[in-house]
Amino acid sequence: MKRFYLPLFLLFFLIIEGVAQDFLPNSLVTGQWMVVAHWVLIYLVLISVFYDLEYTYLSVMYGIVFGLMIDVVYTSVLGVYMFIYPLVVYAVHGMKKMLHTNFFVALLLTVIAVGLADTGVYIVYSFIGITGISWQEFLYIRLIPTLLANLIFFLLIYPLTKRKLVEWSKERFSNSNNL
Repeated sequence: MKRFYLPLFLLFFLIIEGVAQDFLPNSLVTGQWMVVAHWVLIYLVLISVFYDLEYTYLSVMYGIVFGLMIDVVYTSVLGVYMFIYPLVVYAVHGMKKMLHTNFFVALLLTVIAVGLADTGVYIVYSFIGITGISWQEFLYIRLIPTLLANLIFFLLIYPLTKRKLVEWSKERFSNSNNL
């Protein structure tokens, strides 16, 4: 049963991402800022940092699956999130190997992941002509508010999930036959 916890949490965050703006004050939603919730990506980063071992890439596989689900449910172009999320999570997984896993590293990797993912989506969407805002507008109107909002989400979810992810990882990978 514990094997289903990670995908269930990811599915929960996927659903909540879609209604997150309904919980925000109207002044933020209708204002000039564009905030994008990357809660699935943040949880994927936490899985990569605290659950995956050096040789396991479960977070990357979940990135492919849930990136496709985000594309199907929330976007009009298939494959953008399915490509960007696992690519970013793979980069985080590689950076994790060089750093100690603690709060500050997880925070840094989360900020880098959200920044890379949002910038990647912007580049792909501007390349195919879906978005028409300039780089400077993207930086000030979307990227910075998105980073700040997702940082708040990270600060809320980190203490709730870190210990459980480490515990589940030890349980799953303590016996090499469980892979």
